[in-house]
Amino acid sequence: MTIIEQPKLPEIAENSIRVARPSIGLFDAIALIVGLVIGAGIFETPALVAANANSETDVLQAWGLGGVISIIGALCYAELATTYPNIGGSYDYLKRAFGRSIAILFAWARLSVIQTGSIALLAFVFGDYASQILRLGTFSAGIYAALAIALLTALNILGVKHSKRLQNWLTITTILGLLAIIIIGLTLPTGNSPAPATTATNSRSWGSAMVFVLLSYGGWNEAAQISTEIENYQRNIIRSLLWGLGIITALYLLINLAYLKGLGLMGMAQSPAVAANLMRQAFGEPGAKFISILVVVCTLDSINATIFTGARTNFALGQDVAAFRFLGVWQDRHNTPTTAYLWQGVISLALVGLGTVTRDGFKTMVDYTAPIFWFFFLLSSLSLLVLRVRDSARPRPYRVPLYPILPLLFCAACGYLLYSSLVYTGTGAIVGVVVVALGIPFTLRHCQQTR
Repeated sequence: MTIIEQPKLPEIAENSIRVARPSIGLFDAIALIVGLVIGAGIFETPALVAANANSETDVLQAWGLGGVISIIGALCYAELATTYPNIGGSYDYLKRAFGRSIAILFAWARLSVIQTGSIALLAFVFGDYASQILRLGTFSAGIYAALAIALLTALNILGVKHSKRLQNWLTITTILGLLAIIIIGLTLPTGNSPAPATTATNSRSWGSAMVFVLLSYGGWNEAAQISTEIENYQRNIIRSLLWGLGIITALYLLINLAYLKGLGLMGMAQSPAVAANLMRQAFGEPGAKFISILVVVCTLDSINATIFTGARTNFALGQDVAAFRFLGVWQDRHNTPTTAYLWQGVISLALVGLGTVTRDGFKTMVDYTAPIFWFFFLLSSLSLLVLRVRDSARPRPYRVPLYPILPLLFCAACGYLLYSSLVYTGTGAIVGVVVVALGIPFTLRHCQQTR
């Protein structure tokens, strides 16, 4: 195994590109993006969106708008990823735009909260649905969650070849399963009549709906973490993002149309599990069992993709910070950041243990990660504006259209989601903020030592 020495700032990108050999094709990248985004959310959030909508048209418009916002964000990230190809992704953009202290704090946040918390919450969804198929006792969900993290981490350590092959098959299975639900829903008799329009504040209802919509679209930005590993990255980054989000948006619109056709707006709004209810209406309990299996596959798809991309930022942190040098280990034989995977897995398993003890694992992890995620997502989006000014002479293979209008619109969306995640989440959000704050003294101390 090779230990990467701590380099100076201009050398980091070169080291990253040299160590991480391009081995991800366009189809692989599209499958990874689709897998990152389409998880268990699309089986849960449609009911919450419908409950905050005034009509069926509002539901479809909300999901369409979510796709548009995500595509605008993808255009912004494509410029950053093609201009600054680096295995650390947003870590490198933040360092260039706002300095090393912010970048190190971001890497600490991903290691301790954002990525590990996301892996844990996805693992809990997997555990909940796997337990519907075969229960493993009192702590069944936690046991399944831990097994999923351990096995998928081990698979990724074995190499990109194995992990991307699994990712491709899981994504294909997920898409086929969603298409089956869409076809069944669209062919069922029309469901209940729409619920009466809400009378309170329409703007508040619309805003709440968009929180859940954008939560379901989250994850596509992780493509920046693999920019140096994508073949012909200057073309394939933007192509993979646009194709991936185009597929996701089409599937989300069609599946919500199927829910509306099969259950009606009122049926959607009152359903605790819209997909299960739709399939139960069509095929009885076997249909509901099919949904459990599909959610298990979708969640494994998302867990694997999140594990894959999360280790890349940890590796970049190990390259850049002496105290985390142990994370900057790349195994040449399998072309993977082995130690970064191991530490990410250990922290994720610890969070699974915490969620199992509290017996409210999924909600706790959502609250834990959301404010930190949107805070750094906003900073990453702002880095495009900063670097356009500070590094204007640098060649840019791709430039976001309608600059600066589109970047400003996306920054506004990120700011709104940051506000919403702080207002509508519980005590888990406070814990997440405290954990990140614990990294501030270390960040400041490190930066003072390197001056």
